[in-house]
Parts: sequence; C-alpha cells; structure tokens
Amino acid sequence: MPLRFTLRQLEYFIAVGEAGSIALAAEKVNVTAPSMSSAIAQLEAGFGVQLFTRRHSQGSVLTPVGERFIEQARAVLEAADKLNDMANIYTGSVRGSLRVGCLRTFVQFMVPQLRRRFEDKYENVDFSQVELDQAQIFDGLLSARIDVALTYDMSVPSDIDFRPLRALPPFVMVDIDHPLAGRRDLTVADLVEHDMVLLDMPHSSDYFLSLFRAHGHRPRIAERTSEISVQRSLVANGFGFGISNMRTVSEGSMDGKLLQFIPLRTEIPPLQLGIAMSRAAHVSRTIQAFIDHCHEAADTGNLPGLLV
Repeated sequence: MPLRFTLRQLEYFIAVGEAGSIALAAEKVNVTAPSMSSAIAQLEAGFGVQLFTRRHSQGSVLTPVGERFIEQARAVLEAADKLNDMANIYTGSVRGSLRVGCLRTFVQFMVPQLRRRFEDKYENVDFSQVELDQAQIFDGLLSARIDVALTYDMSVPSDIDFRPLRALPPFVMVDIDHPLAGRRDLTVADLVEHDMVLLDMPHSSDYFLSLFRAHGHRPRIAERTSEISVQRSLVANGFGFGISNMRTVSEGSMDGKLLQFIPLRTEIPPLQLGIAMSRAAHVSRTIQAFIDHCHEAADTGNLPGLLV
C-alpha cells in the first residue's frame, strides 16, 4: 500500500523542526498545538521513524533521521511550489505563498505599506513576513525558510543574489538641543568628542564603526541597543548621537520628541537597500511579482516611510 502524506503535514513538520517546539510552531503558523502534534504523529507512524525527541526542558529536537527528512521535506515543498508556479504561468495568475524576510531596522515603517499595496493587487497570495537581523536573513534564504528578503548590501555572501533598489547615505541623528544641531553637514571628526548611541546588530554595527575606522577614529560609545526605536528615544532624550541610513518621513522618537537628521560626509560608499535571494532558489511568478512591485516603488520614489 503506497504511503500517503500531505503537503500540510510536511509544512507542520518543517515548522516544528525550525522552531524547536510544537507550541511555538503552532503559534507561528496559526494552528492549534494538538493539530500540529497530530500531524507529526501521523508522519512518524506512516514512515515508521521517529522524527523528534521530545524533551520537557528542550522542546522537540530533531533526531538524526529527522534532520535528513527535513531536508527532503523542503525539497518536496519546493517542487510543489514549482508545480504551482507552472499553473500560474499557464493561467496568467499570481498566487500561492510568499515568505518575505525583513531587516529589523526598517521593517516597521516600510514593509506594512509595501505589503498592503502588494496584497491589494494580488489577493490570492498568502503573504507572510519575518523580522530578522542580517545574519538571520542570509541563513533563512540559504535554508529556504524565506523566499526573498528586503535588506542592505552588508556582508553579502557569494551564494546570495542582491538586487539594489535605492542608495542610502548615512545621516547623524541628534536631539534638537544637541551641540551639533543645526549644522548643514558633519564629518566623523565632528563626532568623536560626543557620546554615541550605537545600533548594535549583527553586520549593522560593523558598518557604523567602519565609518570611523576609515578616518582613523573611534567613537565614544555611551549606549548600545539592538532596537532602532530605542536608539531614537535615547538620542532624542540627549544620551548621544546616532547614525542611520534611513531618513524617515517621521523624524521623531516613540515618546514624541523631535530629532534632527544631518548628512554625514564620508568617503565610504552609501548602503544599498535592496532585495536578496539565494542564487540556487527558484524564482516563481509570485516572487518575481514582488520583486517587480518593489522596483516600481523605488523607481517612482514611492518606497514607504522614506524621504525622497
């Protein structure tokens, strides 16, 4: 009798394998934990193997067999996506799932509006977004946990394809009472005698510090945070200056205080905002539609949240 399983069961299996917990995976894909647990049990019974080791303190840990199975399960789902894409090509439609990774530094003011426009145009696309740092984005693309990502061109590995959308030169953020407030532009030399609030995220912090190293300086770091909203609030309340490549439409902090954005003159090339994909990934019709959507927004000066 042939073994029968569903693509949904494989999706649940992969979700648990990545989350390390049935409860966390169930929350992520918006199903009940018993439903997910039942799907995993059916897979194990059908294949006659143990895919997970259940440990109360460690959640659900993939067995060696499970680690091999999850690789093949991803390949099966990728093949299914290609079949779906073939159908889309013949019918001229854009549909199916789209998993978009978003860099945490700008997701809050750019992605929701960009996503809203896309979903209004393509109502049959099941769009999901994941907020990640740069290292997690590359890992997610290479492991096929996400299809495409909006991010910067920082430390891009050779097996990632990066397509730029817009150049983002650096700005110095200061509160309105800061000694540097009101300046038309600044250099790194102007900053070294003042406290800095560093956005301390993988790859991002290396970029900000490189602006100083290139000119033989070191910043006087007073505060570190991995959250851009916290960085803005610290800067707006006088704890130091910050550096950002995003001059946003809203030039205030979450507590309502105003910030000034002053151009930073440097020989370091500006960051590029763009779209990243694994070079080995299949570019489906749905993925291409999203890429085109982003390019159209950038080319017409309509990337949400950014001043032109």
